[in-house]
Amino acid sequence: MRKYKKIAFLFPGQGAQYVGMAKDVSEAFPIAKQTFEEADDILGRNLSSLIFHGPENILTETKNSQVAIYVTSVALLRAFKTSFPDILPQACAGLSLGEYTALHASGRIGFSDCLKLVQYRGQYMNEACESTQGTMAVILGLDAETVEKLVSDLAMPNDLWAANFNCPGQVVISGTLKGIEAGVAEAKIRGAKRTLPLQVHGAFHSGLMKSAEDRLSEHVNAAPLISSNIDLVMNVTGEFSKDIKDVKSNLIKQVTHPVLWEKSVHCLNTSGVDLFIEIGCKKTLTEFNKRIKFEIPIPTLNIEKMTDLKTMERELS
Repeated sequence: MRKYKKIAFLFPGQGAQYVGMAKDVSEAFPIAKQTFEEADDILGRNLSSLIFHGPENILTETKNSQVAIYVTSVALLRAFKTSFPDILPQACAGLSLGEYTALHASGRIGFSDCLKLVQYRGQYMNEACESTQGTMAVILGLDAETVEKLVSDLAMPNDLWAANFNCPGQVVISGTLKGIEAGVAEAKIRGAKRTLPLQVHGAFHSGLMKSAEDRLSEHVNAAPLISSNIDLVMNVTGEFSKDIKDVKSNLIKQVTHPVLWEKSVHCLNTSGVDLFIEIGCKKTLTEFNKRIKFEIPIPTLNIEKMTDLKTMERELS
């Protein structure tokens, strides 16, 4: 294979789900099929049937989509490892929920223990969504500083937050219906090329998720995390976190704090990463990477379906 000095695995977050994800990989790889069966046993319900057959509206619910995406990403990760046992990550990162997959992929927590954390996270965030009636919108064509100033100038601390700094010209805002309406209107005044409402269950990465953060903290603090030689870049800081105490703190804060994804990718780049591999559905992070400017172009490969594994063979030969 081509010689890459440092490979980073990336994992997508909530919103990547769709009915039938990784079904072809599950049918082709016993280890992937076993992953779905293992999850069914741990959760005590037929999650795999929901993933493969729907219905979509039930799969999309936060309490279901988070565990579904995590399990699917791990199934794809295990299939990838089976196909390419010599390709190991030197670093991992994940967008929002994907940070938990990165936590597992970097060897800091086992599949079962991490799945239980994701189950708590999804349940608590689901309940916070239902009690707060929040939403999110993506702002296209404004830089991060402009959106941050927009939010600050509107001075709606209980209604509007900057939630995701994904890539140049794409920032997500989060909040109440009133807050998002005001934020979108102001973004257009300040020159946004486009604004799009997100089809989400609530106001993620905002103060409206505080109850979920508080409830999740007990489980994260009790989780059996261990140290690892594989680097982990975390959403809250956009930097490497090595100390277990810091990792847990960042996992907890992530529920209400913004996701610094563009900063995270630059951190990986400056550390020497010269190949990104996105493992999971929808290729969202691959698209972000196309918009993030690197001094030297860095390839991003992705694994979602059987055809991607075949493409990977050609790319890495």
